[in-house]
Amino acid sequence: MTAMTLAARLGTTLDIDVCTWCHAFWFDEFEGLKLTPASTVKLFELVGAHDEAAEWPARALACPRCIGPLALTHDRQNATNFEYWRCEHDHGRFISFLNFLREKNFIHPPSPRQLAELRASVQTINCSNCGGPIDLATESACPHCGSAVTILDVKQMMTDWVKKAK
Repeated sequence: MTAMTLAARLGTTLDIDVCTWCHAFWFDEFEGLKLTPASTVKLFELVGAHDEAAEWPARALACPRCIGPLALTHDRQNATNFEYWRCEHDHGRFISFLNFLREKNFIHPPSPRQLAELRASVQTINCSNCGGPIDLATESACPHCGSAVTILDVKQMMTDWVKKAK
């Protein structure tokens, strides 16, 4: 993992640990909440510059602070489920870029109307989790990794960033 210094609220900075290989971040306790909108954009740019994500390691993940095991944790933001791996000693959490977007409510499952519109205009999309093809005529989840189809809500992103900028 590589440290990346980002702007935080109240004029401070944060050192976020980033794995560009697997598109994931380590946030020490509450760091994810302290990011400024501009810092979130920098994380988008970083992941976009490294568009070939690798498979997550099959071995158990460990806390970089105490080397203790990380516990898989399921959470919810509005109607969107997301997951991350948290240190059992509260040192922080490890989250994939896709789940980071879910947590920020930037992506979510499409409504039935949105899914119908998507199916009418596009036949196949690539999974945002593993990159595999999803045939929208017959599937609403990735047949390779099981991830549900999600959409990027640009309006929500802009609304959130405008609110935070004020």
